[in-house]
Amino acid sequence: MIESLVFAHRRLWLCFFVVLTIALSWQASKLAPDASFEKMIPQQHRYIKAMMHHIADLGAAGTTIQIVVQAREGDIFDPVYMETVRLITDELFYLPGVDRNRMRSLWTPNVRWTEVTEEGFEGDKLIDANYDGSVKAMESLRANILRSGELGRLVGDDFRSSIVEAPLFDFNPRTGEVLDYWSFSRQLEKDIRSKYQSDQITIRIVGFAKMVGDLLDGIRAILLFAVITLLITAILLYLYSRSARATVIAACCSLIAVIWQLGLLHLLGFGLNAYSVLIPFLVFAIGISHGVQVVNAIALKSLPGVTPLQATRMAFRSLYIPGITALVSDAAGFITMWLIPIQVIRDLGVAASVGVAIIILTNLVLLPIVMSYLILPEHSVARMRAGPQQRQKYWEVLARTATSSGAPKMLAVALVLAVGGLYYGQDIQIGDLDAGAPELHPDSRYNRDSAYINQQYATSSDVLVIMVETAVEACVEYANVALIDDFIWQLENQPGVESAMASSSVSKLVLSGYNEGSLKWSTITRNQLALNSTFNQMPEQLINADCSLSPVVAFLSDHRADTLKSVLSMVEDFAEDHNSEAIRFVPAAGSAGIEAAINQEIENSRLKMLYLVYGVVALLVFISFGSLRAVFCILLPLALTSILCQALMTYLDIGVKVATLPVIALGVGVGVDYGIYMYSRMNAFLNDDFSLSEAFRRTLYSTGKPVAFTGITLAIGVATWIFSPIKFQADMGKLLTFMFVLNMVGALTLLPALSYYLLPREVAR
Repeated sequence: MIESLVFAHRRLWLCFFVVLTIALSWQASKLAPDASFEKMIPQQHRYIKAMMHHIADLGAAGTTIQIVVQAREGDIFDPVYMETVRLITDELFYLPGVDRNRMRSLWTPNVRWTEVTEEGFEGDKLIDANYDGSVKAMESLRANILRSGELGRLVGDDFRSSIVEAPLFDFNPRTGEVLDYWSFSRQLEKDIRSKYQSDQITIRIVGFAKMVGDLLDGIRAILLFAVITLLITAILLYLYSRSARATVIAACCSLIAVIWQLGLLHLLGFGLNAYSVLIPFLVFAIGISHGVQVVNAIALKSLPGVTPLQATRMAFRSLYIPGITALVSDAAGFITMWLIPIQVIRDLGVAASVGVAIIILTNLVLLPIVMSYLILPEHSVARMRAGPQQRQKYWEVLARTATSSGAPKMLAVALVLAVGGLYYGQDIQIGDLDAGAPELHPDSRYNRDSAYINQQYATSSDVLVIMVETAVEACVEYANVALIDDFIWQLENQPGVESAMASSSVSKLVLSGYNEGSLKWSTITRNQLALNSTFNQMPEQLINADCSLSPVVAFLSDHRADTLKSVLSMVEDFAEDHNSEAIRFVPAAGSAGIEAAINQEIENSRLKMLYLVYGVVALLVFISFGSLRAVFCILLPLALTSILCQALMTYLDIGVKVATLPVIALGVGVGVDYGIYMYSRMNAFLNDDFSLSEAFRRTLYSTGKPVAFTGITLAIGVATWIFSPIKFQADMGKLLTFMFVLNMVGALTLLPALSYYLLPREVAR
C-alpha cells in the first residue's frame, strides 16, 4: 500500500518536496544562534533553585565578566595606564546587560580603602578627588591599594595588572530580552580589546559570556568543516557508485534533509547553540548512510529487461522495513536526551530527532522517486552488483566469522575487549578534567587569559557561593557569625580553595581596626553591640538589605570534577551537621556551583539515558523482526562499542559532560543502522534456505559493501572535527570516529558470530 502510494503519484510527491524545500529554506535562513545562559544550567536542581531564589541579593547568576588590563612594561602606576583603565571602565559601564551598581575597578567609587589612625577610622576611594597623575598621586594610589586589601583581588600580586569586573544581568534591561552573549562578546572585542590593546597594554577577558562568545565564533570553522565533509563524502560516494548522477542526487537529498531540519527548528522556536550546531553534520551523514543503501539496492535489482521504475520499486520494497526501523530507532534513541534536565542537551536531542525523522521522507521516499527516473550506467551497476562469485579475499575472510571455526574466535576477542573496556572504563569521570574553559583548547586565548588570572590573583573565575540563610536581622547575631567563621576556616583549608571571604572576615578586620589594629582583637566579639557596629561597613556582596543572607564566597583553583566534588562534599557535610532553624548553609551559586549542579545532573541521568536508549532500540528491533535472537545479535555489538568508548574517554582524559554525553545516544542511534541492514539481508537469504555461513557470505557481497563504505565515510567525515579550534568538537570527533568504525566492524564480524550461536541450530548449520 505504501509502495503504491509513493510511486503511483511521483510527480505530485516531487511538487510537494519542491514547495516544502523552498518554504523551509526561507525558515532556515531566519534561524539564529541561541546563547541563552538559562538553557545551559539545570534549573530544577536544588543548587540552581536556591541560587535563583536569592538572585536579587546575589546580583547575577555567576555571569561575571573580568577584564584584565596588563602593563607590558613597568607597572600600573603610570598615568597612561591609569587613563586606559578609566576609559575601559567607562566603556564597560555603558554596555547593555552590565550590572552597573556592582561594577568594580580602580576607578569605581565602591572600591575603597580603610585605615585606623590615632583619630579613628579614615577611608576614601582608591583614586580620590586629588588624583592628577603625578608621581605623588601614584605613591598615594600604591598606599591606598595596600590599605584596601585589594592586592591579589583587584590588583595583580606583581602590580603589573588590574581587573575591571562587571556582573551581568541575564536579561537586557533595555529590551527585556534574554542577554545575547555572542553579541556581548563581540562588543567586548570591538569596544575594548581591539580599541585599547596596544604595544604598552595587553587586554585579557574571561567570564561565561566571553567563553560562550568564543565558542560561537568557532561556527565559522564549523562551516569550513561542513564543506570539507561534503566534499569528502561526495568523492567517496562517487568512488563507490561510479555514477556522478547518483552521487549528486544522494548528496542533494541529504542536504535537503539538513535544510528541512533547520527550517523546522526555527518553526518550533529553537535556535542553534554551540552544541546543537553539530547535529546538521550527523543528519547529513545519516542521510548519506541510508542513501547509499537505496542506490545499492536499486543497482542489485537492475537486471536486464527491468525498467528503472521497476528496479526502484523492488528496492523500496526490500529496504522499507529495515530503513524505517533504523531511522525510528535513531530518532527514539536521540529523544532520550530529554531525560537530562539541561535544556541545551534537550534541544540537541530534539534537533537530532527532527533531522532523523525527516530522512524518512527525503532518503526513503524522495531519493527512490528521483532514482526511478534515472538509468544507472552499466559499469556502475556491474560494480555494485559484483557478487559472491568473485570471491574477493577480504569478504571471504570475514565470512568465516559465521562458521564453527571463526565464531568462537570472534566471541573470545569480543569478550576480552569487553572485560578490558569495563575494567579500564570504570575510572571514567563526570565533569571537566581540564583547567580553564574545557570547551576550548588549552592554548586558546581564553584559557591563556584564565591561566594568567589564576597565577597573578588570589581570586579566580571559578567562584563558589554558599548562601547562609538566617531570620531577618539575625545574620549579625554572635552565634551565627561565629558559626560562619568556623565554616570559612574549614573552607579555606580545603584543597582546591585558593581564598574565601565572608561577613565574619570583615567583622574581625573592622573590630581589630577599632582597637588600633591589634591582631588580638581580630576575632568575633561576644559583645553583641560591638559586633553590630562591625557590620556598619560590611560590603553589599556579603550581606543583604534585611540581614537574612550572608553569602560565603570561595575562589577555587579550578573547576575540575574532583575539585568541585571534594569542596561541595565538605560544604554538604558541614551543612548537615550545623543547619538548624536559626541558620542554614545552602549550596551553591557562582560559576563553580553551576558546574557542580550540571555534573550531578549528568551523573544521575547518564545511566538512565543509556538504559533507555538500548531499551527503546531493542523494542523497535523486536517489533520489526519478531525475534529476541535478532535483538541480541544487533545490540550486543553496540554494547561492546559503548563499553570501549568509555574506556577510550578514560584514556584520553575526556569526562562525561554536556558536550560528550550526547555522543552515547548518537553513537548507538547511528550504529544500530549497520546491524539492522546486515541482519535484515542475512535473514532474507536464510529464508531462501541458504545456510548461515552462505547467507552471511552473500550478505557481505550485497549489503556489506555499502555498510563498510558508510562506516568509513562517516568516520572520515567526523574525523575532520579533530582539527577543530573548539575542543569539545574535537573530542566529539574522536569519539564518534571511534564509534562509527567500531559499530561497522561489529556488524561485519561480531553479529555473524553471535548469529552462529543464537540462531536455531537447524538454521546456523
